Amino acid sequence: MLKRITVGFLAGWFGYFLLWPVPADPVAWEAPQDAGFTGAYEVNSGLRDLAMVDLRGESGPEDAAVGPDGLLYTASHSGALLRGPIEGPLDRWVETGGRPLGLEFGADGTLWVADAILGLVSVTPSGALTVRATEAGGVPIGYANDVDIAPDGMVYFSDASTRFSAAAHGGTLAASVLDLIEHSASGRILRYDPQRDETTVFIAGFAFANGVAVSADGGLLMVVETGKYRLLSYEIADPSAPPVVELENLPGFPDNINDAPGGYWLGLVSPRNALMDKLAGLPFLRKIVLRLPESLKPAPARHGLIVRLDESGQVMGTWQDPSGDYALTTGAVSLPDGRVAVTSLTEPRLGILSP
Repeated sequence: MLKRITVGFLAGWFGYFLLWPVPADPVAWEAPQDAGFTGAYEVNSGLRDLAMVDLRGESGPEDAAVGPDGLLYTASHSGALLRGPIEGPLDRWVETGGRPLGLEFGADGTLWVADAILGLVSVTPSGALTVRATEAGGVPIGYANDVDIAPDGMVYFSDASTRFSAAAHGGTLAASVLDLIEHSASGRILRYDPQRDETTVFIAGFAFANGVAVSADGGLLMVVETGKYRLLSYEIADPSAPPVVELENLPGFPDNINDAPGGYWLGLVSPRNALMDKLAGLPFLRKIVLRLPESLKPAPARHGLIVRLDESGQVMGTWQDPSGDYALTTGAVSLPDGRVAVTSLTEPRLGILSP
């Protein structure tokens, strides 16, 4: 009897790991060989001495921006937009009811927000919120992620995944994991024309479309493709032209990219996962990973890292926190006084770096 019970139990578990339905349908791809933290990415402790800005109990300052009023603005996991003096504290300003991620001010003082739940949102200086875009090309915007404004006023923003919306799949982190494991390249870059109130698909086919930044002259759009560990640039006048691969085989998952004097700031949210790289060509085994208990699934490692790039996308320097005290770093934003705000997916504070 005991033998039958044991066999039945094992058969049940075997069947579960092989056959239980999962939301993702992984595809095979080839991950580049991870060189790790070597060369320009050699480990350092440049983020260990950050000053901290009080968020008054909020967390998840995914992006930040300095407004025309000189105040510092950031997003929070609760859905609130926060603002206050750069030294802090930052207080709740606007309740979006969504999950604001990327932030960028337009020339007229409008704050543009890529909201993972709502879509593309604009907020006036008085705090009036308007949802500007919820679909493009007949497909719902499932995961608006980052946003930037071109000199001509066009708004470019990423829709990280049309397969896994943040609203339907347990939030931004859970949806990100599903998309990265599936690797079906359903992400896209969208363009919103404020004059026509029209949203179009600018470029499609990204393995988790993430950070976007328009070059200073308005000619190029920098695009972070998280799932392929790389940074691309596209000609805005001819997005169908082959992109330039500015950076590839990054040692971590790249996230936001923001303008900086003479270049850009890029954030790497966590180091690459060796197991998931090894399973890149084995979609069946990646399905089994999705069936594991949450405690056994691969989780982001805590290693803070931001990268300073020049105008051509070449690495000028990195600032890191291998201890993980300030981690899941999404990016960095240059401040008027020369310091840098360091943003995070989960931290209950906003870091300020004096480079």
